[in-house]
Amino acid sequence: MNNNKTAILLGASGLVGSFLLDILLNSEEYSSVVIFVRKEISRKHPKLVEHVIDFDQLDKYANLVQGDDLFCCLGTTIKQAKTREAFKKVDYYYPLRFAEMAKQNRVQQYLMVTSIGANAGSSVFYLKTKGECEEAIKKVNLSSTSVFRPASLLGPRKELRAQEKIGEAVLKLVSFLLVGKLKKYKPVQAEKVAQAMYTIAQSPKEGFSIYESNQIQSL
Repeated sequence: MNNNKTAILLGASGLVGSFLLDILLNSEEYSSVVIFVRKEISRKHPKLVEHVIDFDQLDKYANLVQGDDLFCCLGTTIKQAKTREAFKKVDYYYPLRFAEMAKQNRVQQYLMVTSIGANAGSSVFYLKTKGECEEAIKKVNLSSTSVFRPASLLGPRKELRAQEKIGEAVLKLVSFLLVGKLKKYKPVQAEKVAQAMYTIAQSPKEGFSIYESNQIQSL
């Protein structure tokens, strides 16, 4: 056990990130957990180091990206972002720039949530952007990069509209039908994604690895 490690977390207030923050703060593996946020979160802990930053000026904070394992749970939707350009900032540029800064500062490990179906050649803008981000970060060539591609995420969202609640309920009802090759399309609890990221971080593989949704479930 190495309990002197520092974890860096992006997206600490999001669905997966909030679960991962709890796991990291309660872990004996990390003596410090550094988060980068747009505004302060309502969380106090002796291990927690919070940097409130302007994500549109990331280069100003490059010297703060110091640690052992960087967990990226950044992500939005076209609906939330309003425009494709704003979406791409959050789901492509920010994760990539943090990977580059991590590389410069000799952070050894980068773990990132993308999406099932991520593919730079996709005709679907969302999946194309996720795939392009994966490919760009692969080229950064950190010591260890792990990509997690969950299917639909289940969990307590801050803003869950009635239509989304119905969608979640339907997914739960039909998930038993998703077996064999379809198993990776089963919805997954956000907490399981966070736990899988933490588990992999403790036994990192060299190079670039991808974990599909069914693998996340088993982890």
